[in-house]
Amino acid sequence: MAALSSAAVTVPSMAPSAPGRRRMRSSSSLVVRASLGKAAGAAAVAVAASAMLAGGAMAQEVLLGANGGVLVFEPNDFTVKSGETITFKNNAGFPHNVVFDEDAVPSGVDVSKISQEEYLNAPGETFSVTLTVPGTYGFYCEPHAGAGMVGKVTVN
Repeated sequence: MAALSSAAVTVPSMAPSAPGRRRMRSSSSLVVRASLGKAAGAAAVAVAASAMLAGGAMAQEVLLGANGGVLVFEPNDFTVKSGETITFKNNAGFPHNVVFDEDAVPSGVDVSKISQEEYLNAPGETFSVTLTVPGTYGFYCEPHAGAGMVGKVTVN
């Protein structure tokens, strides 16, 4: 890419030679090359950062209700890194919600800020949460906890 940039932006000298003066080359071509190099570097960093964010945007998808209609979180026990996003997606047997158990989360975590107590009523509806405090979090679906719709996530 640098060779293409250099060839594309080479600028001829801007001042004509005068008798007794040395012909000076403009530094514009160097500045442009450096700027293009920096821009290309910045673009590469931006692309890498976007890819990391996109990857982290949905670190884990959890289905609410299995494909066969069983009232479970699928998967119901998984691990994510701190700061990764978990997306719970309505799949079958709804309505569902995702409530984190205040007795089964790391100390100091406010479950009201990470739970989705309102029901997800339509197919494909989602709720996403990003957990940042390392530890184990227990969660359940209020209407279906008695049927075994409970789960656990470990945050590293």
